[in-house]
Amino acid sequence: MKEFAAILKNEMIKTIRRPRSFIGFAVISFICLMLQGAFYQDGKEILATVTGQLDNVFSIQGNILNGNLICYIVLQTLIVQMPLLVAFVTGDLISGETASGSIRFLLTTPASRTKIVLAKWLSGLMYTFLLLLVLGIFALFVSRAIFGVGDLMAMNSEGLTVIRADDINWRWGSAFLIAFLSLSVVASLGTMLSTIMDNSITPIVTVMATIIIFTIIGMFDMKSFDLIKPFLFTTHMISWRSLFEDPIPLNTILFSCGVLFLHIIIFLGIAIYYFKRKDITT
Repeated sequence: MKEFAAILKNEMIKTIRRPRSFIGFAVISFICLMLQGAFYQDGKEILATVTGQLDNVFSIQGNILNGNLICYIVLQTLIVQMPLLVAFVTGDLISGETASGSIRFLLTTPASRTKIVLAKWLSGLMYTFLLLLVLGIFALFVSRAIFGVGDLMAMNSEGLTVIRADDINWRWGSAFLIAFLSLSVVASLGTMLSTIMDNSITPIVTVMATIIIFTIIGMFDMKSFDLIKPFLFTTHMISWRSLFEDPIPLNTILFSCGVLFLHIIIFLGIAIYYFKRKDITT
């Protein structure tokens, strides 16, 4: 156990210290601050246009442009780009060292190949967690500090839902947990491809291409696509939005989480299986 802990610590340090790892933090921070600045300047005018159409139906009072609404918008915006940031780091966790030859030195340690893959995979998950932590701090806490706290008017598949401010914190916590599970699938896919391919660029590009293709398939309402949509992990990566419906479709959310977890198990299993048989002498 101490041996695995030492390897894991070393892998986490290597992952965090890599220059490309800081790109994700910089991108998330910049986009959050940019959107917050834009909404601070023009948000009231935009909301006035939207709520003006509802004045004849609803009596709208209070602070609509609040931190909860900004976080909801930011999360919907960034959750599409974050898989690319995760793939940018996790796609060459193993292939990068294979290309440089340093993986051979790692394999001379007493640790098994399974432990090496698990350590690298967990370091990728830790990086993913830190990305989401930075997103949560900027999107939720900084937004609340700037815009205040209030009820959330959320647009979803059922229309407009109003979530009271005193009933929203647990929803945010659950939403970020589902987001972490979704991004863990991307990290697991990147780890799997990183064991199969021997250069650092191809796995990253392949993960990005896979996400783009699956997302495009999910955008079109066609019978041929409807057959495979339930099996695509990208279909379930946005299931966090269901937490802001009333009533909450719990069975749908649990099914999506199950599909995402199954993808993680499959990708990680293939990564371990392939790496245990990989020839690194050539």
